Amino acid sequence: MTRFPDEIVHAVLHHMNDDHADDSLLISRAFGDRGATTARMVDVTPDAGFWVYTLGDDLGERALSVRWSGTISERPEIRREIVELYDRACSILGETPRPH
Repeated sequence: MTRFPDEIVHAVLHHMNDDHADDSLLISRAFGDRGATTARMVDVTPDAGFWVYTLGDDLGERALSVRWSGTISERPEIRREIVELYDRACSILGETPRPH
């Protein structure tokens, strides 16, 4: 499988986990389990984003992958796809999305 260069993956993960941790949790609740209590993005590929979330202290971690709208190949497309997932997650959960 084709992958993004490591420096792009690391930058996206750093940004999502440090600046948008609440968005990762929202995405995990919408596409994984609404009972998720913590979440972090762990990988990004041309086909999907990958998160790990917890359901509580004693229930361990669960893996989540959410496919993009199509295969992507450029770094700016990653942002577009994550914003789209965030907006869809807000809609699913009945949350008001913040402006982008």
